Amino acid sequence: MPDRETTIATPAGPVRTVFAPSPIGRPSLGLVRMAVFNWALARHHHGRFVLRIEDTDAARVRAQFYQPVLEVLRWLGLDWDEGPEAGGPHGPYLQTERRELHLDVTRRLLGAGELYESFSTPEEVAERRTRAGQDPRLGYDNADRYLSEREKAAHRAAGRLPSLRLRMPASETVFDDLVRGEVVFKAGAVADPVLVRANGRPTFALAGPVDDVLMGITHNLRGDAMLPLMPCQLAAYRALQRIGLTDAVPRIGHVPMVLASNAKILNSQEDPAADTLRYRDAGFLPRTIVNYLAALGWSHPTQGQVFSPAELVEHLDVRRIRTRPGRLDVQRLAELDTLHLRALTTEEFAEALVPQLPSHTRLTGDERALLRRAAAVLRPRVKSLAEAASVATTLLEADEPGPSRQITEAEFDALREAHHALGDLPAWTADALSALIKNGAEQLPKASVAALRTVVTGPAAGRLLVDFLVLLGQRRSMRRIECALAQRSVPFPNG
Repeated sequence: MPDRETTIATPAGPVRTVFAPSPIGRPSLGLVRMAVFNWALARHHHGRFVLRIEDTDAARVRAQFYQPVLEVLRWLGLDWDEGPEAGGPHGPYLQTERRELHLDVTRRLLGAGELYESFSTPEEVAERRTRAGQDPRLGYDNADRYLSEREKAAHRAAGRLPSLRLRMPASETVFDDLVRGEVVFKAGAVADPVLVRANGRPTFALAGPVDDVLMGITHNLRGDAMLPLMPCQLAAYRALQRIGLTDAVPRIGHVPMVLASNAKILNSQEDPAADTLRYRDAGFLPRTIVNYLAALGWSHPTQGQVFSPAELVEHLDVRRIRTRPGRLDVQRLAELDTLHLRALTTEEFAEALVPQLPSHTRLTGDERALLRRAAAVLRPRVKSLAEAASVATTLLEADEPGPSRQITEAEFDALREAHHALGDLPAWTADALSALIKNGAEQLPKASVAALRTVVTGPAAGRLLVDFLVLLGQRRSMRRIECALAQRSVPFPNG
């Protein structure tokens, strides 16, 4: 059996997880799923959840995508203990601000012989591969490991600047993945990686492991697209161990990706359904998103597919994370949101509803009381907060009819008849109103009911006519009708 490089010891002490996004686009559901798992793992072990922004890829990182990362974490309640804005003893938490730390470690690695200078251009590598009868797409061939000092001096004299590469081990690598179990990488499967570019900028292959070590990260769950990078990262951890920077490596697990409905990789820049903040703007509950993303690859041992963030934290077991990709199902996500919506208390429902009202809405004390009473009616009957907000907005409108609550000339007499019938009611109760309106053949003509719906509820909430009349009360309900009649009667004084 060939020699094996096995995973070194797990760090001792409290659990410290990290979520380390690169701001290259709006936060996708797939990216945020990694935050959910790392946050839940830290909370499950009463540990620390660290947010680190990996912004070393200058060609792809965009400043406008930095704040959305913080926004989505705050919205979902994924509070971080250390990181941007929260601070902490291991800052700074933006990788570009840690460059001097990375370069200091680089000098130590270079002095210890862990790194070597590489001058080969992509064209030279391709030419060497072709001469050897190999596919040029195989990439770097580790040739610069064997450059003499004379050859290096000649390259420098020609104005070339070297990148710094890490020597990969000659043996196969065995890695104990938190999710997948033992993973074996064959010897020689990965070329020596660049840790510092020729322009002096550290790469992710250096910055990530160095920051994990310096921040004391013990566990990390991340997307399985990063699994092929593990041989390089493990080699970097071992090099850091040999220079005395650490004696352990974080436990890392690779979680399957989330696919779009067409089975392609989810991408928020190409598919609006992948944009997590889109669901915030559409009125989805934060707990729905946390539940859905966790349930794509993990099931609660007793609650099945529907559970709260607290239940996720209590029962999270990374060994229960499935290794097959999940697929985004927006309809299922909406159905799950309805279930969580109906599990709220009336007070919670009312509080969740307020931010969904039009931005110009400023609620008085009486209006807040009306909204709380409306919440008890709406909670079991609507499917989303957006639907509830549409109904509540109409309920909170002034009694004078807006464009959607105006009647036509033909509806005038029908509405006037409804006004008379309501005025004759002995009691303004749900039962009395329902008997009048729903038994139209015996009490109120259908045309009068239709006109009443128009001026009291508008088109969005016609099925809730009786509820509106009860919630508004007799005085305000009659005023809505009278305002509509008065408005229509101006052009038709003899109507």
